[in-house]
Amino acid sequence: MAALFDSFRRRLGRELIPAESSIATNETSESAAGRSRAALDRWSAVVVAHDTRPDPVFVYANQAALALWEMPAETFLGMPSRLSAEPLHRDERARLMERTKRMGFVDDYQGIRISATGRRFRIEQAILWNIELDGRLIGQAATFDRWTPLASSGPEAPSETHAP
Repeated sequence: MAALFDSFRRRLGRELIPAESSIATNETSESAAGRSRAALDRWSAVVVAHDTRPDPVFVYANQAALALWEMPAETFLGMPSRLSAEPLHRDERARLMERTKRMGFVDDYQGIRISATGRRFRIEQAILWNIELDGRLIGQAATFDRWTPLASSGPEAPSETHAP
């Protein structure tokens, strides 16, 4: 998890979870890392990460992500990340992942995703970034706190927007 936080800070010049920047200096790095992981798990913004396989699979999802995609961790983790998008939107998603890989991060993404129960939603103002460890790409992550539920089929008319 440290690589996820460090890569975000290095790429975007700020903390992923601003409150985590005030971790007490007398904490060991191990206890600070555990505290950061717990805060990330409970954070109200969605955070997901996948690995670098040819067909990447999710390796992390916080509670907000699991609730939005309506899946337990046992189902979500290990699932190919391309399945988080409808088949119609997977090419767009693949282009985004490649753009993020080239640029290091993208902070202007919006796109349509689908939950396990078929609920469609548009994610808005998402930030995607490469996760690196010792200069090696080990995954990609995304975070967002704005999404709009969409009609299950037909026009992409929003029914309400969720924002912080």
